[in-house]
Amino acid sequence: MRCLWTAATGMEAQQTNMDIIANNLANANTTGYKESRGNFADLMYQTIVPPGANNANNGQVPTGIQIGTGVKTGSVEKLFTQGNFTQTGNNLDMAIQGRGFFKVLRGTQESYTRDGSFKVDQSGNIVDGNGYQVQPQISVPKTAVNVSIDPSGVLTATDASGNVVQTSNLQLYLFPNPAGLQDVGSNYYITTPASGNVSTAQPGGPEGAGTILQGYLEASNTNVVNEMVSMILSQRSYEANSKVIKSADEMMQMANNVVA
Repeated sequence: MRCLWTAATGMEAQQTNMDIIANNLANANTTGYKESRGNFADLMYQTIVPPGANNANNGQVPTGIQIGTGVKTGSVEKLFTQGNFTQTGNNLDMAIQGRGFFKVLRGTQESYTRDGSFKVDQSGNIVDGNGYQVQPQISVPKTAVNVSIDPSGVLTATDASGNVVQTSNLQLYLFPNPAGLQDVGSNYYITTPASGNVSTAQPGGPEGAGTILQGYLEASNTNVVNEMVSMILSQRSYEANSKVIKSADEMMQMANNVVA
């Protein structure tokens, strides 16, 4: 019976959907996390009578007979909508108000992130939580006691006397298709052919990368309420598909009893 396999694809699709929802909820408090969305597509159709086919009276069949064979996961897409801002008061915490990304160097691999929880290492370099240096490399002198960052990305370090001891420029990075970036975990993304070539942008510039907010972090853009609603709908859909399989099994048993 065709419906057995069709319902099975529906159950499999809802399992995938629940995996996506679970990951979104698990990262509801992850700084800079961008929620994922599953996109689903119907499978091929068995065409018994094509629409517009001629009937016995030389007329045309208006709709035909096409029976679907189920569903598949078309893609899992990252949604790069803006998350809320959380004030931390830490001078090296930065949030991007816009579409841009920070760049860090992990070994020899350039990676991009929306997580702006930066720190200073033992050499004075600004690094992320895993110790990878922000690009372009920025160092804060040991004599600096205060660091200020304006919305345009200008970092100014001053000493105890208020004298400027360092001035640097932070840069942001843009992609034609951020959803095409590959998520490699730990809040990092790397480029792919689908993301397009990366371009450098000045915070607050005409490229539209956005501005930098010092002393803030961008929270996860996961909407917990929406995810809970999606979870209930997915559960009900999974349950309905399982009942289809149960009903089809009962129908087959009845057919077997008739033959017997």
